[in-house]
Amino acid sequence: MRIASYNIRKAVGLDWRRDPERIMRVLDEIDADVIALQEADIRTGERAGVLPLDRMLEEHGYQLVDLAVRPDSHGWHGNVLFVRNPYLITESRRIDLPSLEPRGAVSALLERPRVEIIGVHLALDPVTRRRQIARLASDIRAKSHATIVAGDFNQWSPRKTSLAPLGQVVSPGLSFHAARPLAALDKFVVNGLSGTQKAWVHRTPSTRLASDHLPIVMDVSLDHPDPSE
Repeated sequence: MRIASYNIRKAVGLDWRRDPERIMRVLDEIDADVIALQEADIRTGERAGVLPLDRMLEEHGYQLVDLAVRPDSHGWHGNVLFVRNPYLITESRRIDLPSLEPRGAVSALLERPRVEIIGVHLALDPVTRRRQIARLASDIRAKSHATIVAGDFNQWSPRKTSLAPLGQVVSPGLSFHAARPLAALDKFVVNGLSGTQKAWVHRTPSTRLASDHLPIVMDVSLDHPDPSE
C-alpha cells in the first residue's frame, strides 16, 4: 500500500495562483492508494473544496471519504482523505482536537488490510499541539487495529520524542518550504504494523511550484497487501 500526505495550501502555488491542475499532476506522479491532504478547502466563505472530485474518481479511482459538515467542502477543517478502489472503507469519522484554530483529524478504517488511516493538521502553538497529540494518542490506544497517522504536524524541532505516544515516527525528510526545504513538518506515525515501511519526500519540477509544502510518500508492506484476497 502506498500512502501520501500533502499540504496543498488550497491549491495556491508559489506564484500565488490557485491552480488545482498542478495538484492533480503531483498526485498523478505519486500514484498512491491512500491520500491525506491538508488545506484542501478554502478557509473563508463556504469553505469550498479546491479539487475536481469527479475527475479524482473517474480518472484515478479515488473515493472521497465524505466527512464534510458544509455542502461545498471536501473535508473537515481542510483535512481530506481519498482512498483508491478496491480498498474498502468500513468506517469513517471526524476526531475533535483541542484547538483555538480550525484544526482537527479525519479517519478512515479500511476493511482489508484492517488499518485505520488518520489525516491530521496540528497546531502551530506547541502547548496546543501537545494537547492534540495526547488526544490522538488516547484515541489510538483504545483501538485493537493498526493505525497510520499522516499529515502536517507543524513541529519544527527534529526530535521525534513528542510524537512517540502516537507510535513509530517515520520522518521522510525536509518537506517545508518547497522552494528551500528547511523543516520536516510532514510525517507518518505507524502503530501496530508488522510490515516494513519505506518513505521519502516527493521532489519533482511539479512539486516545486504547486504548494509551499512538498508531499511525502510511504510504501507499507502489510500482512495482506492484496485487499481482494
